[in-house]
Amino acid sequence: MSKEKSKKKNSVVKNMMIALISGLIVGVAFLLLREQLVGAGREWVWDVINKIFFQDITAPGGVNALGLFYIIGQLFMRGLQMAIVPLVLVSLSLAMCSISSSSKLGRIAGRTVLGFISFYVVGTFFAGIVAYGMKTAGLFNVKLPSEAVVDAATIDAFNPLSVVIDAVPSNITEAFSSNNSILAVVVVAIIIGLCMNMIGEKAEPLKKVLESASEVINVFLTFLINRVGPIAIFCLISRTFAIYGVEYLAPAAAYIAGAMITLFVLVITIYPIGLWITTRLNPIKFIKKIAKVGVLGFSTNSSAACLPLNIRTNRNELGCSEEITSFVLPTGMTINMNGTTVMHMFAATFIATSAGINVAPSQLVVVAFLSIAAAMGCPGIPIAGTTLIVTLLSGMGWTSDACMIAYALVVAINRPVEMALLPLNVIGDATVNVIVNKKEKELNEDIYNS
Repeated sequence: MSKEKSKKKNSVVKNMMIALISGLIVGVAFLLLREQLVGAGREWVWDVINKIFFQDITAPGGVNALGLFYIIGQLFMRGLQMAIVPLVLVSLSLAMCSISSSSKLGRIAGRTVLGFISFYVVGTFFAGIVAYGMKTAGLFNVKLPSEAVVDAATIDAFNPLSVVIDAVPSNITEAFSSNNSILAVVVVAIIIGLCMNMIGEKAEPLKKVLESASEVINVFLTFLINRVGPIAIFCLISRTFAIYGVEYLAPAAAYIAGAMITLFVLVITIYPIGLWITTRLNPIKFIKKIAKVGVLGFSTNSSAACLPLNIRTNRNELGCSEEITSFVLPTGMTINMNGTTVMHMFAATFIATSAGINVAPSQLVVVAFLSIAAAMGCPGIPIAGTTLIVTLLSGMGWTSDACMIAYALVVAINRPVEMALLPLNVIGDATVNVIVNKKEKELNEDIYNS
């Protein structure tokens, strides 16, 4: 790797970190300003500030708003989302086309799923211990506000095994029209790639088209991430904290702090340790290089939005092969929700305890199983992790009015936790990818150790 390229990559990481810290400072400053203005009876001043910088201009009340931070954040997010389906389709098709044997594909898939499930079990185990400890210490004994009964976000009951059926689309164009059907895109890409592999030279024209499309996508993403990314991260973080209500944080500060600290500790422990145990690679180098993907995940609150940067980092900085990376990372984005299951352990314990239910360790084991099954079959909907808590509560029979009030409270305050769990998801995808590459002897260790 040349010094010039190394400087550019370090510059991108530095700019993202500066944007993250600056966004936190500015966001908290606006939050304090808002509280001061509202407390002094000058809500109109905050309304003006909110309309200029933070207002969602697509909401009913945003007709006359400017919403600068909202617009910048949305343009960046939509730009990333626009590239997801073509990126997965092109990269995975080319990867499958280049795999020489079906046995290799089966081996890669087996190791990938085993890696994800292993980290699922470890994450829920430690999260369950911490959540149970906090519950035993009385930190979850909060007084629920009677007015907290609201129309909480819910989903229809679904069988997690339905993800197997949904993986094969009945209409290809319909699968390509939404980022909520990435698993179906993965399956289509695998089929196209394997068929191209089977017919050999006859597929060369299509292969060249896909390779050209891959170059175009990479140029677009490089510009978007390097040039627009830091500015967008600043706007996204600032807006999140500026519009957040401190009155909702107070009743469940223990839940938020406990979940976020556990998520952070897990992301810097279980993945480096797991990487070292399975590969004997230097975990410090991995964390340093993959950190910017975690920062982007925290900022955007979207695994899909992190996929382009995650793929580029794994290929160019961690030395992973294109074909394995193109399979593992899109698959991980679909079925690896390790951070979500950690959050579920805290949320379920908090809700049940708040509702007067004495949660036992054996019940947390069942919660962990239900959470993993639900997360692996997670439907593509907004705040999916928080919404799936209803599935867990139903499975445990914790559906009393008190439980629903506690759930409504979690929905109101869960945004910081949703942000904190994303790094665990996306860095977990990268960890498994490096492990699989190492086991398949396709990891370029010179690049990894650079």
